[in-house]
Amino acid sequence: MEYNKIISVTGLPGLYELISSKNDGAIVRSLDDKSTKFVSSRIHNFSHLESIEVYTTGDNVNLAEVFEAMKNSGDKLPDEKDANAVKKYFEKIFPTIDFSRVYNNDMKKMIRWYSLLDASGVEIKVPVEQEEVEEEEVVVVEEVAEEPKAAAKPKASKKAAPADKEEKEKEEAPAKKSASKKAEPKEEAAPKKTKAATAKKKKED
Repeated sequence: MEYNKIISVTGLPGLYELISSKNDGAIVRSLDDKSTKFVSSRIHNFSHLESIEVYTTGDNVNLAEVFEAMKNSGDKLPDEKDANAVKKYFEKIFPTIDFSRVYNNDMKKMIRWYSLLDASGVEIKVPVEQEEVEEEEVVVVEEVAEEPKAAAKPKASKKAAPADKEEKEKEEAPAKKSASKKAEPKEEAAPKKTKAATAKKKKED
């Protein structure tokens, strides 16, 4: 029987072993008479012994630490009915208990619970606080393959624009030259005027 499965149930005496949990309650086994029954969570509350703490003049201590002190003291457990004997017992084995907040009924309950655990052979274990280990976030970086330069069509189209302009200018150049050649016959009309002027000159002579 494991200590972390031992619970107390409000409204029921003694301690119980948690067998299984259900949505509306739990199946438990009594440490006292070993009977098994279903306990409704609508009526009762459950408390794991390993989660219960005891007030002290300093920081609170886990209930298991008080049980360990009771076990290691070697002193005989006092009679529950004797309130003074109960208080003197705890003042001796755990003097830092805050007796202004831990009442006689609480101390009696600790004696009853310890007796049940001892009789049932439950090994009392003080819960060890586990350090929270921060999990490192693993960032997965997907490598994106570079696209081939040939596939960069937008850039190619921009570079092709000046070439088209040059070709257009080359096409326009012959047209300009042909236009200048057509204008040459107008210059040939000049010699005709010079011949007429020469004939007139000879007649005058």
